[in-house]
Amino acid sequence: MMKEKVTSLDVARRAGVSQSAVSRVFTPGASASPATKAKVMQAAGELGYRPDPLARAMITGKSRIIGLVVAYLDNQFYPVALERLSRALQDKGYHILVFMATNSSEGVLKVMQDLLDYRVDGIVTASVAMTNELTNLCEAAGIPVVMFNRGQDDPRLSEVTSDNIAGGRTVANFLVAGGHQRIAHIAGWQGSSTGRDRTLGFLEALSAHGMEPVASVDGMYNRDTAAAVAREMFGRAERPDAVFVGNDHMAFAVMDVLRFELGLSVPGDVSVVGYDDVPIASWPAYDLTTIRQPLDQMVTNTVDTLLSRLEGDTAPRRVLIPGPLILRGSARRPRGFTA
Repeated sequence: MMKEKVTSLDVARRAGVSQSAVSRVFTPGASASPATKAKVMQAAGELGYRPDPLARAMITGKSRIIGLVVAYLDNQFYPVALERLSRALQDKGYHILVFMATNSSEGVLKVMQDLLDYRVDGIVTASVAMTNELTNLCEAAGIPVVMFNRGQDDPRLSEVTSDNIAGGRTVANFLVAGGHQRIAHIAGWQGSSTGRDRTLGFLEALSAHGMEPVASVDGMYNRDTAAAVAREMFGRAERPDAVFVGNDHMAFAVMDVLRFELGLSVPGDVSVVGYDDVPIASWPAYDLTTIRQPLDQMVTNTVDTLLSRLEGDTAPRRVLIPGPLILRGSARRPRGFTA
């Protein structure tokens, strides 16, 4: 026979406290005296009691579940970001549900509907676009959304990103200071705010120096696409002498093509600069000069923004965090250059 389920009332009787005291002990952030907490935890251990989060959600209307939505994990930036976001939210007493979504509006809509079914308290989207329909759906359900590493032209949405425009400018200034004359760009997906903003800053800074890229192609944030672009771009007689690649994930593919397929020296023949500073960028095999996304600050601001919305602050936040240029060995280093 199945053992009868232990309830909070059973724990209260065993501990000699009220049922509400048991509830406070198992509610993150609620107050309970050390003596009460000790008695309740001892009774719960003896009885094998575990609180039922779904039952509590029915009573309080709060599931303490946050949905994390991500479009892809191929880019090494996102597994690290999701791990840190998950840990930061768990430290605040929230449970995490991670959902994968395509970047199509239909795919994201399906995921959002699933999240609403799970009665999540809030949603963090990473590299995922929000349509007006999706925003209306979450707004109607009273569920706040914070966009991580992606922006949207909608005043209702909160977003936390690195300062992508400033990062693009920094790369252009660095390459020009290094004396490069034929600078190319393999851009991040131009359907995303991050891709567009990095390109915008890069082109603006080149223009300020009276220059423009000798080639600029959308690499779609895809390794295979970036590799194919590099083969075509650097297979010409008059090849670029430097390239800004829209993220590290693509930059690794570009470097592999330059060195192992085309026999070019990096940085002797071509300087390569990426964006993100994922862990592999520091490996000796790549030693990639890149813009570092300030991940810890981005995670902290994302969690703070979401919790603020959950506590009733209705004002959306738009947080831009500058990221430094990390100088390594994949690009010619100008004498005395400071990022």
